Amino acid sequence: MGENANGALIDLRQVAKAYRTGAGDVTVLRDITLKVKPGEFVSVVGPSGSGKSTLLNMITGIDQPTHGEVYVSGRAIHTMGQNRLARWRGRNVGVVFQFFQLLPTLTVIENVMLPMSFCNAYPRRERKTRALSLLEQVGIAGHAHKLPSGLSGGEQQRAAIARAMANDPPLIVADEPTGNLDTTTANAVLELFEALVNQGKTLVIVTHDQGMSARTGRVLHLLDGNLQRDENNGKQV
Repeated sequence: MGENANGALIDLRQVAKAYRTGAGDVTVLRDITLKVKPGEFVSVVGPSGSGKSTLLNMITGIDQPTHGEVYVSGRAIHTMGQNRLARWRGRNVGVVFQFFQLLPTLTVIENVMLPMSFCNAYPRRERKTRALSLLEQVGIAGHAHKLPSGLSGGEQQRAAIARAMANDPPLIVADEPTGNLDTTTANAVLELFEALVNQGKTLVIVTHDQGMSARTGRVLHLLDGNLQRDENNGKQV
C-alpha cells in the first residue's frame, strides 16, 4: 500500500515533539497536522531552531513523536521499533544530507549499492548495473570507481542523491541539500530534484535558500515549532 485511504503519502496527525534537558522539557514541534500527496515537491522553511529538521526526522522515522501519529506510505511508523523502522526506511525513504554522508572508504558505486545490500532489495548480480544506471542519471557515472574524496562537493551530493534512489523509494527527503554548494551547483542539484518529481517521486526538502523554495510546488513555514503557513505555488491555502 503506497498511500493512506485519504490519498496522502505523508500524514501527520497532531504531532508534537519535546526533548528532556537539564533545564526541563523543550518543545520543538507543536501540534503539527499535515498531509502530502504522492508526487508533491514540498520545501520546509523557517529560522534556525524552528523545528525543520525535527519535522523531517518525524517523516523518516529517525525520531518519534512525543504525541501524535505519523503515517507514511500507509504505515503507522510511530508504532514501529527501531529495527523494523530501519528496514522500512531503507525501502521507502531516500535521505539526502547537507554533508553528503558518503562512506569514505567505499567507492562511489559501492556507496550507491550499499542500501540495496542492506535491504536485500535487488538480486546481487543486478546491483552494480543498477547503481551505474543511477550514477548515469545524476551525471557522474565516470566517477563510479573513485573514492568520495576524489569528487567535488557537487559531485558528492549527486552521488548521495543516487544512493537515496538506490531502492526506488516513493519518498525522498533532503536536509539543506544545497547548503554547502555554490549557486551553479545548487541549481544543478535542484534540477535533479525536479526531474525526480517529474518521474513521480515525492520530495520534501528543508532549505534556507529562498530561490530553491520558490521552485517547489508547496512551502511549509515553521516558526517556534508551529506550522505558521502552508503555501501552494506562492499562494496561501
